[in-house]
Amino acid sequence: MPTSAIALLGFASWTLLLLMGIAMLRGYYTLFGGRYANSFAVMGEDVSPFSGRLCRAHVNCYENLPAFAAIIAAAHFSGQSNITDPLALWALAARIAQSTVHLISTRNRAVMMRFSLLMVQWVIQVVWIVKILSNLG
Repeated sequence: MPTSAIALLGFASWTLLLLMGIAMLRGYYTLFGGRYANSFAVMGEDVSPFSGRLCRAHVNCYENLPAFAAIIAAAHFSGQSNITDPLALWALAARIAQSTVHLISTRNRAVMMRFSLLMVQWVIQVVWIVKILSNLG
């Protein structure tokens, strides 16, 4: 399996893992915390600060997953996985690190670290797009 496909599956798995964390947390509060299943705020801030960060980390993942998947798919279907393969796992590592920092803290340094990790992902993706498009002509 190409490295890019592994990274794409890893990104999707990470996104689902965060979603399962939200579901488990809300399930716990529904079963044992006296909350109704339909009473949770969308962004999770009504449960705890961690719940709010978990929801935002999940949102950050699903906001970028379609673009990441489209780039990986374009590279694959145009026979250019050699462009995405070298940095695909680095992009995934930056995504997981960004989410992890988000889960841990919202202090200024943590926010700056998250932004830096997001920029790593964006730079990688823009470089991929430019390289893929330049090879199509």
